[in-house]
Amino acid sequence: MPHATGAEYCYGTGQGCLRGTRRDVLSQIDHWLTDKKDRRVFWLYGLAGTGKSAIAQTFAETSFADGKLGASFFCSRDFGDGTDLHMIFPSLAFQLAHRHSAFRRELLQVLGASPDVGRESLCSQVEKLIVGPLKAARIQTLIIIDAIDKCGAQEPTPAILSILSRYAHEIPNVKFFITGRPEPRIHSGFRLPAIKPITEVLKLHDVEQSSVDDDIKLFLRARLAELAKTRTDCDFTEEWPSSADAELLSKNASGSFVYASLAVKYVESQDRLPTTTLSFITSLLQHTIEEGKSDIDALYTRILEQAFCNVRAEDKEFYHRFRSVVGTTLLTFKPLPIDSLSSLLKALDIPPILHSLHPLLLIPTNAADPIRVFHESFPDFIVDPFRCSDRRFFINPSVHHQEIMLLCLGLMKERLKKNICDLNPHVPLSKVNDLPARRKTHIGDALEYACQFWFMHLVGIPSDNHNIEEVYKAVDEFFETQLLYWIEVLGLIGKLEVGLQAIHTIHKWYSSVSC
Repeated sequence: MPHATGAEYCYGTGQGCLRGTRRDVLSQIDHWLTDKKDRRVFWLYGLAGTGKSAIAQTFAETSFADGKLGASFFCSRDFGDGTDLHMIFPSLAFQLAHRHSAFRRELLQVLGASPDVGRESLCSQVEKLIVGPLKAARIQTLIIIDAIDKCGAQEPTPAILSILSRYAHEIPNVKFFITGRPEPRIHSGFRLPAIKPITEVLKLHDVEQSSVDDDIKLFLRARLAELAKTRTDCDFTEEWPSSADAELLSKNASGSFVYASLAVKYVESQDRLPTTTLSFITSLLQHTIEEGKSDIDALYTRILEQAFCNVRAEDKEFYHRFRSVVGTTLLTFKPLPIDSLSSLLKALDIPPILHSLHPLLLIPTNAADPIRVFHESFPDFIVDPFRCSDRRFFINPSVHHQEIMLLCLGLMKERLKKNICDLNPHVPLSKVNDLPARRKTHIGDALEYACQFWFMHLVGIPSDNHNIEEVYKAVDEFFETQLLYWIEVLGLIGKLEVGLQAIHTIHKWYSSVSC
């Protein structure tokens, strides 16, 4: 049964709340979990950076330790299937089967009768993989879904909520904890008649401001105190950071934990003294407060300016390269390692640009591991022309989706060929024991990405793009010359269903741009 291996709370880079913080929120969630009232759904929502995922992570850890957690799915771009709606219910069922033997027995019967249920419609999945086995097993458990807004972004109402409203009454012993941003389509989902009466709601931005500020100050002091113990190259005063600095940072965070985390990460930079960097940030904040600016945008802008302070503003070639590298890094639908980005962009100058942005990106020491974004508020900032007003750094999604798509098609044109993995045509694929090694050698991450996701970048290209004819020509040429080789690779990587999805998506895009 297909399932997302990186979706569970114990995978990935997610961090929980610092001990001693978010006590009021966590207490309310714990009370909901043990309460006997018919409130089987808890919806925690808040703006970007308010700590939703950290709270979900902490709740998952504590509920697992107490033996109450059945399954979790943390929606994320950081792993391949992390935003795929069709992977959520098979992944939850997979975890429930490992935790509950009664559920496992029921699920095995389902899989025996319908071995391909993991590829069926969402309604069919939830009926067969979740509701049926849970009803038969009669177990009491908790399911956590974090960042629901990241899945099914094009739907007017998230499919998960529609399905939950339809089936929640059939599994009364199961509780669902769900987090997400306060998007209108998600609000409408929780207003569905069947789900509204059984839902408890907590708005993070309505939590008492003084409590949030105290938590942020505690976080800042704890993290910077840890830093002071490890940086022997700097002389710290007895009280570092000072109460005034912690107060100023907390005030400017305006309830955003990601602001505080970003400030700490910037101070931790190895190429500058922490005391100097903190003084620089606080002096910047005093100016922005005077100017009426008190959000994360000023900090993002200053970090970008400081990272490239030695590059002349008139150096258009450099900043064009910057936008190409950073645009590709941020807009790909799956994080890629530096080597794969270099293969896709056909460039060797990627590491210096990306390493200059280390406060904003999570760059692994192993070049084979993917580059991840420190927080998704950074892509939100840099693709918004009203927030990222410095045109040197602004990433225009429509421009870069086209660039990435053409790069993907170019890479496939260059490297796709018949029998790309040099397999014996008389041996079934299931008998090729070294297939993973052959895929790595003959296909690689960059080409796999191109084959899986090129058509998704096509959707990001508007019909009024002045280079639209170039797009038409490239797509037509691909289908005329590379179609069969592309399908072969999809088969080799176990993603044949992507081909059908691609045809549907491309047809829909052509219909929209020709209107």
